[in-house]
Amino acid sequence: MTAVDRTAPGPHPEGPVAVLANPTAGRGRHRGLLPGLLERLARAGRPVRLLEAYTADQAERACHAALADGIAALVTVGGDGTVHRGLQAVAATTVPFGVVPAGTGNDFAADTGFPTDPLAAADAIADALRAGRTSPVDLARMTRPEGPPRWYGAVLAAGFDAIVNERANRMRRPRGPRRYDLAILVELARLRPRRYTLRLDGEPLQVDAVLVAVGNCASYGGGMRICPDADPTDGLLDVVVGGRFDRRTLVRVKPRIYRGTHVQHPLVSCHRARTVELAAEGITTYADGERALDLPVTVTAVPGAVRLLR
Repeated sequence: MTAVDRTAPGPHPEGPVAVLANPTAGRGRHRGLLPGLLERLARAGRPVRLLEAYTADQAERACHAALADGIAALVTVGGDGTVHRGLQAVAATTVPFGVVPAGTGNDFAADTGFPTDPLAAADAIADALRAGRTSPVDLARMTRPEGPPRWYGAVLAAGFDAIVNERANRMRRPRGPRRYDLAILVELARLRPRRYTLRLDGEPLQVDAVLVAVGNCASYGGGMRICPDADPTDGLLDVVVGGRFDRRTLVRVKPRIYRGTHVQHPLVSCHRARTVELAAEGITTYADGERALDLPVTVTAVPGAVRLLR
């Protein structure tokens, strides 16, 4: 099965390298590196075009417009959210994609082999582009009965973490990381297992659960290995379900996610499938840390859906 849409735009050999940069990623700590990053990318021998965007929606539209105009490659400079916007344009095309990790969470970049240092990543992307070298990796495609598909590279959160994100995004105060911390406290106080209905390659499964994650890659949230055995080149999705945790047990188990050892807990089950149908009441999912689709959704592993410059 091929992931490439033959009607989608392909790379333009003489086109520019389009760069989508998020100056606020990683709380702006890499903002001063952007001129140097652009200079290093230009060593590939192609012009570099910095895309203009001030919101996430503008960023996504700018990426689609750049592909339609004819580009040699698309490069994102930022975290997983910036990667997520770029993937919506390059998924299922032959346009190469590079990632310069410069965000708070750089899980897709880390799990697919990009250097952790932004300047080193830019050098690696330029070298790959100059040599015409790309590596295909899988993506996950999300669909609902209505509306266009969405793509993600790392992990889809559909449990407690998604609920916390949704709570934090509705809060106006406090600002910064404290808002997320407060959202965790509020949702811990309201914690209850929810009934999930899944179909894994057609096989039904009903569970009462607190945590549900569907991983193309292993990590989310800046190094939390929620799906520790996920491999973005195996054509499969890893589904990790944390069952009827109470508050105290969840707080104890949560730090183990950074090492991936939470899967050894008796309330955690792991599954693997090409297609995952997932339904529950009142859940808005988060993919690559970005607000995605309301349940129910169908998630499909699409082999080789993006060609990485590394």
